[in-house]
Amino acid sequence: MIIYNVTTNIHESVHDQWMIWMQHKHIPEMIATGKFISARLVRVLVEEEMGGVTYSAQYTTDSKETLEKYYQENAGNFQVEGQKLFGEKMLIFRTELQVISEH
Repeated sequence: MIIYNVTTNIHESVHDQWMIWMQHKHIPEMIATGKFISARLVRVLVEEEMGGVTYSAQYTTDSKETLEKYYQENAGNFQVEGQKLFGEKMLIFRTELQVISEH
């Protein structure tokens, strides 16, 4: 099991718009690609010196191969859309996590 983790710091001025977009458009569209089993959106409980609010969107997939297919077939369009809507008011970094065990 692989978790595709997208950490986003979103500026307060577009926070509410971003939150609606994430919950009602972006996350459902990510699931609709058929490459992710589930998704969750969590708030990162740190105060950033640069301001903004930080969130982690965690998308679970069955394998690294499936995640690679997502990168090849879907990622570009999603990244362009987010950049177009929020531009410099959104700072993102992505991490791939391998699940070792769940208890």
